[in-house]
Amino acid sequence: LPAILSVNLARGAEIMARQGVLVRHLHAIENLGSMDVLCTDKTGTLTEGVINLEGGYDAAGAPSTVVVELGAINAALETGLASPLDDAILATRKPDLSKVRKLAEIPFDFVRKRVSIVVERGEGVELVSKGAFHTVLDVCTTLADGAVLGEPERARLEQRYAEWSNRGIRVLAVGTKLLDRKESYGRSDEHRLVLAGFLTFLDRPKDGAAQALADLGRLGVSVKLITGDTKLVAQHVAGLVGMKHELTLTGAELDELHDEALWRAAERTDLFVEVDPNQKERIILSLKKMGHVVGFLGDGVNDAPAMHAADTSLSVEHAVDVAREAADFVLLHRHLDVIRRGIEEGRKTFANTLKYVLTTTSANLGNMISMAAVSLFLPFLPLTAGQILLNNFLSDIPAVGMADDSVDPELVERPRRWDSRFIGRFMIEFGLLSSVFDFLTFGALLWVFHASPAVFRTAWFVESLLTELVIALIVRTRRRFFRSRPGNVLLLSTLILVILTPAIPYLPFATTLGFVPVPGTVVATLIAITAFYVLAAETTKHWFYRTNR
Repeated sequence: LPAILSVNLARGAEIMARQGVLVRHLHAIENLGSMDVLCTDKTGTLTEGVINLEGGYDAAGAPSTVVVELGAINAALETGLASPLDDAILATRKPDLSKVRKLAEIPFDFVRKRVSIVVERGEGVELVSKGAFHTVLDVCTTLADGAVLGEPERARLEQRYAEWSNRGIRVLAVGTKLLDRKESYGRSDEHRLVLAGFLTFLDRPKDGAAQALADLGRLGVSVKLITGDTKLVAQHVAGLVGMKHELTLTGAELDELHDEALWRAAERTDLFVEVDPNQKERIILSLKKMGHVVGFLGDGVNDAPAMHAADTSLSVEHAVDVAREAADFVLLHRHLDVIRRGIEEGRKTFANTLKYVLTTTSANLGNMISMAAVSLFLPFLPLTAGQILLNNFLSDIPAVGMADDSVDPELVERPRRWDSRFIGRFMIEFGLLSSVFDFLTFGALLWVFHASPAVFRTAWFVESLLTELVIALIVRTRRRFFRSRPGNVLLLSTLILVILTPAIPYLPFATTLGFVPVPGTVVATLIAITAFYVLAAETTKHWFYRTNR
């Protein structure tokens, strides 16, 4: 089993690499196939991932190069986590830093959701703060023209912010403040700021995202969006790509839920918005608690805890090192369709591994029961040790071909998991069926043909090997075996061994292993018993799957 399992997983990894999915941990292939919930951010997955600065505006909504310049100074001088928003700003505007001296930095965190830079420009010291709309607005008290930022003005700004968000535009606010020169600066300086204006960004929906979401849905995989963006932006983008977005949970609402409440809320929620990295891990664990196999696609440093918590984690080729190290799979292209192809290959690998397990466990149980039962009555061993080893070796040759076996479409349509009860029932029912035909063979050999010990061993070896070879072709599919074509390696190796098996007693080395020529009538009887076994196994399979849905 370990050898065949390794071959199956290695073959699956090779095929997935051709599909643009690099496998870092072989054991995760089956988890990817079993996944029924995929959690991902929208940037680069539902959208193009190319964020552009749409514009800079003052508090009145008029275009402003001053706001863009302030945002560019902040983006150029901050040294915290890399941000695609900063990259978009600097791609549009390269600030003149020749007359700017950085004095301090108040770094970004997920509570304040803003970053501030203290600079010396001209003859004064100025704090430039850039961050989420509400967190910057909350620390501003005046506008650039000196007007007080009262409730009517705040309501007007909120309305403009909502209009931008409803169009899928992300908004950052920029505030400034003149400071006195001193030894150090900190968060206490981030109050009574002047609202300079806003920076707006656009990331267009990705072509093919809607189709990829629909394809994942048909595979039984629901996609949940986990993003730090605002509710309105996330809902707009989700609506453009055809993703469900009626049920939304914000980071603030999530914090108010205890674990048991979150378990149920997470299962129902479509979009998780305005969340921080620590909340991502809680979401993943909640979904797992409800029995889901959860995948998480991440690319940042802060995604690592959620990636470790997920059943299967995915990252992209250009992600940070920490994210790639935490990932089970690395996507060469950040697209949901690549994940869809990986899921399909994972399910095919799982299906082919299960075929081997079902075939081998049922055949081995049948042989064990037959060997143990007949040994109680025979004055000789039913098979010698060498014959048993040869039987196992030959029957495992086609099993290697199962790694490349074709898989029926219905076995890929839904996520499947290891079910020990299902495997146990299958093993017992088909193992007992195999023993019934073994006992039929014993009866014919002992009471009809009065076989000698050597003939008995040879004949049972042939019958046992034949039935174990043909049962693989039957249990590999839930369809009628002749309506599902096996893979070339499996089919060819099985046909060769089925033809070779009756001839083994006549090969030059046969006597070394205790084989003797078998009369033609015995060979014909063994072939007939094998044919009846095929019919019985096919009938049992149809009944088994009908009663074990």
